[in-house]
Amino acid sequence: MHKEYLAALQALADPDRAQDMRAYHKVDREYLGLTNPQLNDLTKEWRDTLDIDTRVAVADGLWRSNIFEGRIAAAKLMTQARMRPDDEAAWQLIATWYRDFDSWAIADHACMAGQKRLLANPSRIDRVEGWTRSEHMWTRRAALVITLPWTKQNNPKPADLEVRERVLGWAASYAADPQWFIQKAIAWWLRDLSKHDPVRVNTFIAQHGDAMKPFARKEAVRLMK
Repeated sequence: MHKEYLAALQALADPDRAQDMRAYHKVDREYLGLTNPQLNDLTKEWRDTLDIDTRVAVADGLWRSNIFEGRIAAAKLMTQARMRPDDEAAWQLIATWYRDFDSWAIADHACMAGQKRLLANPSRIDRVEGWTRSEHMWTRRAALVITLPWTKQNNPKPADLEVRERVLGWAASYAADPQWFIQKAIAWWLRDLSKHDPVRVNTFIAQHGDAMKPFARKEAVRLMK
């Protein structure tokens, strides 16, 4: 089912740009050289014309292609605030992708899709918590990226505050992790939270900052006065 959509991506291929992308992302897979606006235009058209079940099937096929633009397009197909009549199939698909994460660009697009599904049903965070115990660095990182919406709320409800504290607990467990991408993800979460709850960020840094890498600690408080 996905082959005609993959062909639409391949028809826009730019070999020179694809070579540059391979060098930039440093992951051995096929790159077509499409721009983000091109992917946005195509996937918006597909979202507007396909029902949810078909979109899930197409996204699954595009992801399995392991082509860079195929995976980005799969994530964009699944990025939508409301899915009717039901979003469970979409969530189930997104929640399997973490095992394949091997680059920040693909992981971040997939997590953006996952953020919408978590906001639609926060109980799904129970599943995400399992990612924090993975030996796979990109999976551990994804647990923080997919929960970023809880850093951005101006007036969080009690349930939102519970989620926020839960994720901060994960971040605390990561504080001594030597992986650069993990440290960057902790800093990202705290930096975004600092715009809305600087007191909580200061508390976190006081408790766990010594375990963090200096660059991450500095980035976490960069926006705070």
